[in-house]
Amino acid sequence: MAKKDSAKKAVAPATITLKHLAADIAESQDLSKKHAEAVLTDMVDLIAKHLKKGDRVRIVGLGILQVRKRAARTGRNPATGEPIHIKASKKVTFRPVKELKEAI
Repeated sequence: MAKKDSAKKAVAPATITLKHLAADIAESQDLSKKHAEAVLTDMVDLIAKHLKKGDRVRIVGLGILQVRKRAARTGRNPATGEPIHIKASKKVTFRPVKELKEAI
């Protein structure tokens, strides 16, 4: 028996890249696309540099980026159920500001 085609696949949301953002900024700020892309690339590099140093990065209207430490722990292999050691790591977390939450 064939499955009904009435259940359509969910359409994936568009992925906006740095180039797309740079093109939008270039258009709205009367800059060249190359210059806008260079500015955004530098901004990303600066954010990464500050996160590596352990700083919190607050972008007004967007949110706060910071590095959090994850402790070592014991997990389980889902296939075998065998305990495995997961080493300590760092991860970048993002906390959106209230205005962004409300806008979405």
